[in-house]
Amino acid sequence: MNCKSQSQRVIKEFENFLSTPLETQLQRHLTTHSSFLALFHDVAANVPAYKAFLAEREINPANIKTLEDFQKLPAIAKENYILRYPLADLCRNGQLESCDMIAASSGSSGKPTFWPRFFTDELQIATRFEQIFHDSFYTDTRRTLAVICFTLGTWVGGMFTTNCCRYLASKGYPLTVITPGNNKEEILRVVQELGSAFEQVVLLGYPPFLKDVIDTGIARGVEWEQYKIKFVMAGEVFSEEWRSLVGKRVGSQNPCYDFASLYGTADAGVLGNETPLSICIRRFLAENPDASRTLFGESRLPTLVQYDPCSRFFEVRDGALLFSGDNGIPLVRYDILDTGGIISYEAMLEFLAEWGFDPVVELQNQNSQFRIQNSARGIHSLPFVYVFGRSNFTVSYFGANIYPENVTVGLEQPAIQEWVTGKFVLQVKEDADKNRFLSVVVELAPGVEGSEAQREAIASSILSQLLRLNSEFANYVPPEYQTPQVTLAAMGDAEYFPIGVKHRYTRK
Repeated sequence: MNCKSQSQRVIKEFENFLSTPLETQLQRHLTTHSSFLALFHDVAANVPAYKAFLAEREINPANIKTLEDFQKLPAIAKENYILRYPLADLCRNGQLESCDMIAASSGSSGKPTFWPRFFTDELQIATRFEQIFHDSFYTDTRRTLAVICFTLGTWVGGMFTTNCCRYLASKGYPLTVITPGNNKEEILRVVQELGSAFEQVVLLGYPPFLKDVIDTGIARGVEWEQYKIKFVMAGEVFSEEWRSLVGKRVGSQNPCYDFASLYGTADAGVLGNETPLSICIRRFLAENPDASRTLFGESRLPTLVQYDPCSRFFEVRDGALLFSGDNGIPLVRYDILDTGGIISYEAMLEFLAEWGFDPVVELQNQNSQFRIQNSARGIHSLPFVYVFGRSNFTVSYFGANIYPENVTVGLEQPAIQEWVTGKFVLQVKEDADKNRFLSVVVELAPGVEGSEAQREAIASSILSQLLRLNSEFANYVPPEYQTPQVTLAAMGDAEYFPIGVKHRYTRK
């Protein structure tokens, strides 16, 4: 693509983003068929790596004509595709220079993977942010300060989020962006010195880090309630108890409209986002674990978001999520190694009706209670995708799969939440007689030394939630082996909670 045609593409796409109302964007799926076949043929014709990938498997792109044909294509993944070909060959026409930015992500190996991007890739992601800022935070009518608390630099989250928020400001939203990154001291300074000039302050970052910012602020006398704090999060599954806890600490009264989590990846940006409707549904399921198990088939509560099928095409294969979408590196049937599933809007409401719950009515009642002007705001007939995350983060104990999410709820109960940071390491160990036991090392909050009474209370709380939430645990594990052995560790413990290292909640 030459310079002139590239600039024309930018102008056209940006004008379309600026002039198209959000509601129009979110209704495209009602009249437009998914473009996954067109994407496939474009990638097969113009991306050297994908051409080679198909040729090695003797696949003729001309034979791929239907959804059934498409679903027979081999999935691509980081190992068999991204890491096998030169970076330029993964881009259209083998031209890395056709992308204007490169971001980095680091997997479990710690070795960065590079992801080329182009300006127009970010515009479709900006629509996901617009959903949140418009539908949840009413930013179209409220002067808003967006504080970017994701890591800045080459890492994907901070710069991507910053750019998308600035595009919303360009579209006319009274939104101002500031980028302290994950510098906690600077975040606190920014909020206290600038927050009162705005009607609300949005903190965007990883859930455990944002909680740490809030807790540190409280310890220093910050009155969060005056700033009308909202949260945009990504990167980790969290419980509804966590949402309620953090909301309470900042004075939130309507969590369905004060929080939103993104299902995002370095590979393809944001794939879906929490909406007021999805949060309302998830909070009901958290209170009704039998309904949750029936719907999701597991004893843990996944992230639940809505997605735009015109932007990302999802499939499920053997419990794994595959998606297709256009980016600097276009991806066709990409396996990100997340487990989960998809549910249509209609199927979700039908299921909930069987359990006596209507989330649309519930959300409208909440809006009336909090005097929200448009009772339908945040309610769209988009499909749902649920995400458990990587399956290798579980531990197996007496044949029962134990999930970090189950333990998290135990640490977020009243009283206990004041003693701990929320971080822990879950592990199955053996004693001297080779008897297995469930070990949970828990990080204490700053200034908490930890007592035997606290340790016992934490163990009891974790056990109570495991029995409530995890039917495998309750039925597979003999009672004498059910109580976890809890160890309390100081904040920043070098062995279990080293500072500056991405935390892993399980060890094999």
